[in-house]
Order: sequence, then structure tokens, then C-alpha cells
Amino acid sequence: MGDRETDQILVERVQQGDKQAFGLLVAKYQRKLVRLLSRLITDPAEVEDVAQEAFIKAYRALPGFRGESAFYTWLYRIGINAAKNHWAAKGRRAPVATEFDNEDAEGFENGEHLHDNNTPERMLMSKQLGNTVNSAMDALPEELRNAIVLREIDGLSYEEIAQIMDCPIGTVRSRIFRAREAIAEKLKPLLDTAPDRRW
Repeated sequence: MGDRETDQILVERVQQGDKQAFGLLVAKYQRKLVRLLSRLITDPAEVEDVAQEAFIKAYRALPGFRGESAFYTWLYRIGINAAKNHWAAKGRRAPVATEFDNEDAEGFENGEHLHDNNTPERMLMSKQLGNTVNSAMDALPEELRNAIVLREIDGLSYEEIAQIMDCPIGTVRSRIFRAREAIAEKLKPLLDTAPDRRW
């Protein structure tokens, strides 16, 4: 039995009044949701608050969940909307700050350039590449940043991202392509990439 089927059984148990089943879903997805939200909100205390709010909203909305998408896809969408509402309530747009370490950055295409081989030069290059990726991510518009984070960091499929972001798959592909292009452009000087090559 796969994750989706297991989640659906737990959802049905929650819909029948089993609160412990929801506790299992929270335990399963809390770390992933917090990791997603920490890409959108910089203050760890606010991340925890928004995650808790997202789980509360999910619990209240579960009676209407029909299983047309995977539970975690639905939950991530609620989490992203909760983050947007959090920033709207503060009267400002979501910041573009993200923190990536080398392990995160290796999820990007051509990640072998980011491996640390323990030489001072490699360590410096790795740090520069990580900082450049962070800077490029910071400069992305929110839609592009969300799409690339869901794809490259969380490993979601295009279909799942389309459901979370509530847009067509073609739009998701376009956003991810544009995000990769922007990141690649910033990395070219560090990687001595030929002008006609993306990476």
C-alpha cells in the first residue's frame, strides 16, 4: 500500500471522527510542511504558528476532502495559502529570503558542481555557489520561487505542484523553466559556462 492510499485511509478515519488518525497525519507531514513554510517565512516562530494554523485549517476542511488529489498536495496548498494570508495580515508581501545549504543546492541540475571535496578552493567554490543560488532564489518572483522549491527541494511532480499552486501543468513547467534559467544565469560566471550553454 502506497503513501496516498495510507493517507486516504487515515483521512476517512478522521472524517468518521477519529482524532488520533489526524494526529498520525500531522506527525507524518509536520516536518515537511515546516520545511516548506521556512522557505516562505524567515522567522522560525512564525513558521511554527503558520504550520499550526495550516493544520487547523486542514482539520476543519477535512470533512469536504474528496481525495481527488493526494492529502499532502492538498495540505501543501493550504500551507502556502496560510503563508500568503500571514503576510497579507501583516500588510506586506512575502519576503524572498530562503536558506539553502550545500545539501539542498545539490538538488538542482548539475549539482555535482556543489559537492564539497574538502579542499579550501572547493569549499570556497561550494560556498560561493550556495550563496549565488540563494541570491538567485531571493530575486525570483514568488510564483517562480514556490514552483522551483516544490520541484527541486520537496521533489513533487508537476501534477502535484499544479494542484498546490492551482494552475495548469504548462504554467508550472514554464515557471520552473524560468526559475532554472534565472539561477543558471547567475551561476554562469562561477562555472565558466560557455555563453550558449545553460549550465
